Amino acid sequence: MPSRRYADGEVVMGRWPGSVLYYEVQVTSYDDVAHLYTVKYKDGTELALKESDIRSQSSFKHRKSQSSSSSPSRRSTSRSRSRSPGRPGRGRRRSTSQSREHKDDKKKTIQETSLALPAKPSENNTKRYNGEPENTEKNDTSCIILEQKLKPDVEVKHFEQYSLRSRKDEKKKEEIYSEKKIFTALKTIEKAPSKTKELEFGGRLGTFMLMFLLPATVLYLLLMCKQDDPSLMNFPPLPALESLWETRVFGIFLLWFFLQALFYLLPVGKVVEGLPLSNGKKLQYRINGFYAFIFTAAAIGILLYFQFELHYLYDHFMQFAVSAAAFSLALSIYLYVRSLKAPEEELAPSGNSGYFIYDFFIGHELNPRIGSFDLKYFCELRPGLIGWVVINLAMLLAEMKVHNLSMPSLSMILVNSFQLLYVVDALWNEEAVLTTMDITHDGFGFMLAFGDLVWVPFVYSLQAFYLVGHPTVISWPVAAAITVMNCIGYYIFRSANSQKNNFRRNPADPKLANLKFIPTATGKGLLVTGWWGFVRHPNYLGDIIMALAWSLPCGFNHILPYFYVIYFICLLVHREARDEHHCKQKYGLAWERYCQRVPYRIFPYIY
Repeated sequence: MPSRRYADGEVVMGRWPGSVLYYEVQVTSYDDVAHLYTVKYKDGTELALKESDIRSQSSFKHRKSQSSSSSPSRRSTSRSRSRSPGRPGRGRRRSTSQSREHKDDKKKTIQETSLALPAKPSENNTKRYNGEPENTEKNDTSCIILEQKLKPDVEVKHFEQYSLRSRKDEKKKEEIYSEKKIFTALKTIEKAPSKTKELEFGGRLGTFMLMFLLPATVLYLLLMCKQDDPSLMNFPPLPALESLWETRVFGIFLLWFFLQALFYLLPVGKVVEGLPLSNGKKLQYRINGFYAFIFTAAAIGILLYFQFELHYLYDHFMQFAVSAAAFSLALSIYLYVRSLKAPEEELAPSGNSGYFIYDFFIGHELNPRIGSFDLKYFCELRPGLIGWVVINLAMLLAEMKVHNLSMPSLSMILVNSFQLLYVVDALWNEEAVLTTMDITHDGFGFMLAFGDLVWVPFVYSLQAFYLVGHPTVISWPVAAAITVMNCIGYYIFRSANSQKNNFRRNPADPKLANLKFIPTATGKGLLVTGWWGFVRHPNYLGDIIMALAWSLPCGFNHILPYFYVIYFICLLVHREARDEHHCKQKYGLAWERYCQRVPYRIFPYIY
């Protein structure tokens, strides 16, 4: 076993991974098994380096004094001798060796430029380490980044840089490493089109079946709620096809959709930029979802004032669902046809497989827009999510009319209140949706169109629809316990998302000084304290607790109201598996270390 060369506490020069620059570091420990030195830079960054990446300070001082000892007269004499006509052979040999060195430097420069310019260790660790590829699984063990506590007010220090190259070579590298050339190289790499290789949802066959299974599931659930005995074994009779369609209902749905589009276009609310796209651009989004909710509430209030019967939604609930499904299919066809003419860099990374069925389902284009009107962003929160609240209100009024009640039941009040809180929270924190995979990764196709316009408003309102035909009486203590459960779920959901969003937006925020994280090669940190040190997906845990609280007011006579809970658990487990796979590819060894620190995914001590 080789003996260690540098002792703990010794000050040496350590090479920054991915570069030729050396910085003053202090040896803190040595791993006898991996033969790696843990060194600490002046800004507090800790890295594990090989012995070959560490030099003693004396070697740099010796080289510096040696280079400065040669006088100008000697250098000029040697230059004059090399140009002397009496020494043509030596002059040719020297020029030949210089050209070879120039070619070798050129080759090295091309290889290093393809990686990108290495970042200085004096920069904040939340920025991108450009010297490392994103998939750290392929990195050398010398580039392992150790856990560091975030210090928001750390002063940026300037290190004295040392290099083993000559001044002439360094000057060449500085010319080649100009920002313009690096940006052009990176832009060219990012523009290269990439096909989707890993298919989700069972690939082509699975997505083809889902396009029929999803509408059939919605139809089945709504028919079951209409029955007196909505047990799973009591399969509902299929209605006549002509009873599922009504032109007036479809017209009302179109009016609703375009009314929300009008609210979206109003010049109210701030305009923010989304995350950078593959071509480096950032799209702009107007954040006015909460204003749209207020305008919608005012419009509904006016209709009720003029005695418009809102329970018309309950009486024609099936026709509204069919109308929404037909519109989502037409929208999906339009989206796919227009995506065929979209540039390669505007295609979705998850929906560019080359298979028609799969790309049609997942979504071929990432951000389809008509001018500044973003179709995917609009459908994500507006017509479906706000429509969910309107449907719940219609069910509350229908319950009062059907059962001749002067006020709605306690169960209906709880369901409406809990889900109203969830929707208002989503609209109030609308800007956070710009960092979700729906916006940044998934294209806009049948999956999101049907999910936003049909599944969300007509399946998420299942509990309220069920209570109209199957009233459930609960006591005040039970109602209080369910309310506490929903509040706990909401607190976990909101605080976890706030921690994540605030950390992404400004890691140097003094409010986050107590949080620890694992830096990654992408420049992002993985939180290992707070909610994200408790389980890997605490927001999913809060979601599931709230979903259970929404179903409990419906009682235990039938399992139908709990379909949402079962579906939500399956959905989140699928998302969690997708997130795990995506994060492992993106963060590599850093993600493996995070999983060791936080072993539980959603449920602590269970899963």
